[in-house]
Amino acid sequence: MLLFSPEQLLSHPLYQQKSVQVYMKRDDMIHPFISGNKWRKLKYNLLKAKELGKDTLITFGGAWSNHILAVACAAASAGFYAKAFIRGEEISNTVLDMCRLFGMELLFVSREDYKDKEKLFNGLQEADRSFMIDEGGSGTEGARGCSELVGELERQYDHIFVAAGTGTTAAGIAMGIAQEDKKSLLHVVPVLKGGGFIADEMLLLGANLQQSRLHLDYHFGGYAKVKPELIQFVQSFVRQTGIMIEPTYTGKALFALHDLLEKDMFEKGSQILFIHTGGLTGLLGQLKHFQD
Repeated sequence: MLLFSPEQLLSHPLYQQKSVQVYMKRDDMIHPFISGNKWRKLKYNLLKAKELGKDTLITFGGAWSNHILAVACAAASAGFYAKAFIRGEEISNTVLDMCRLFGMELLFVSREDYKDKEKLFNGLQEADRSFMIDEGGSGTEGARGCSELVGELERQYDHIFVAAGTGTTAAGIAMGIAQEDKKSLLHVVPVLKGGGFIADEMLLLGANLQQSRLHLDYHFGGYAKVKPELIQFVQSFVRQTGIMIEPTYTGKALFALHDLLEKDMFEKGSQILFIHTGGLTGLLGQLKHFQD
């Protein structure tokens, strides 16, 4: 699969006011359903599953998971069967309907049972011919795929911003910065409350945190939680730039970037890269917040 992920120079009054240049790495353009960090995190998982001779992909997620949809599409594209354990009561929504359309089987489990993913996987009849992909695509293969983003960059950046849910993408970017001997400072914005654990996850995956900084105050109450100021920010950014973002990941990380710019945290002339991690189908579960 060929990647199309340009670095787009953004035009915004704040950037002009603060005399910085902000580019966006448009990973959202890689694929409509396997977009952004989802494709990068799945790449080496799919290759490993093929190498091991597995014919089924097993994964995990919530009812509006971009990752679940990405695995469903990737499995159909690469000739795998796919099953996903969905956390919580059985429901139907647009994202899950698309997963079914791609041929994925959905297995709804209680939140308590969901905590033991290994037990769920091993309880499957077809476990011996299946390959397990953790929730969100987290893990060493996912980090390896994300590390390749840095080698694609056409410019030198002083600062790189990325949202974090599991820490896999951030770990990969940090490893890429080290591998490519870049001088960039990586700004990681956890989207969950109590996101300090992201640093631990990055270290476990092999990242060096010397050139990384976590910003823990932009979770807006927790994962997939929003507040009016975040919704207003997302609306304003989309209308001013024509670039679609969502409030679960990209919206929070961009809000952090803008807030730090307002606080004059960057020198004039700074070159800043924001990584658009895709996942726009997640908007389908958040549209109610944008209704006037």
